[in-house]
Amino acid sequence: MMNKLLVEFLGTMFLLFTILATGNYLAIGAALAIGIFLGGKISGAAYNPAVAIVLFTAGKLKKDDLLPYIIAEVLGAIAGWYLYKQSLKSMK
Repeated sequence: MMNKLLVEFLGTMFLLFTILATGNYLAIGAALAIGIFLGGKISGAAYNPAVAIVLFTAGKLKKDDLLPYIIAEVLGAIAGWYLYKQSLKSMK
């Protein structure tokens, strides 16, 4: 279970950082594709609480996994935002 949550955390962090740092749809799509390629078999590569909820309603995510996934994704998004903010400070 911990591997799944780590993949969701890191994938969400990487995706959000890419969104904030580039704003480029090709880079964002590439980041998502890389995340899915690397983490898809481990966690399902939701990387978004809305996607996790859809996976749950489709029967592809267990009820016991839904809340931990959402927490890991929200924490990953916060970490991605923080990483972006730190990268801006280091560029000054």
